[in-house]
Amino acid sequence: MSSNTFTTSSFSYSTSSSSSSNGEQTTGHRSTHQSNTDPVHGTTVQSTSQNLGEPAVQETRHYDPQGRELLEGAGSGGGAAASRRIEDVTDAQAERDAQYEERMEDEYAKREGGA
Repeated sequence: MSSNTFTTSSFSYSTSSSSSSNGEQTTGHRSTHQSNTDPVHGTTVQSTSQNLGEPAVQETRHYDPQGRELLEGAGSGGGAAASRRIEDVTDAQAERDAQYEERMEDEYAKREGGA
């Protein structure tokens, strides 16, 4: 009994740039997106993006044949992928900064009160 298998691939590339009329400011961005799908091994998606003057950022994601994302180190037989969490650290940093400023104000108030 023979089985028909197929593999599909796609690739896209985009780039953009602009500069100001005085020629001093130039901005640009480029990105690539490549997807390879195999019914047995699943899908691999590779993305790269780069802003002009900055290092390129690469990301590779793997999906099982059912479309579930496989996390690094989860292995191919790991079943459903563990969830990822995105945390906004800007709020936490702002809170730490506010606490620091409050402590500094208290310290200055102690020194001024004792003078």
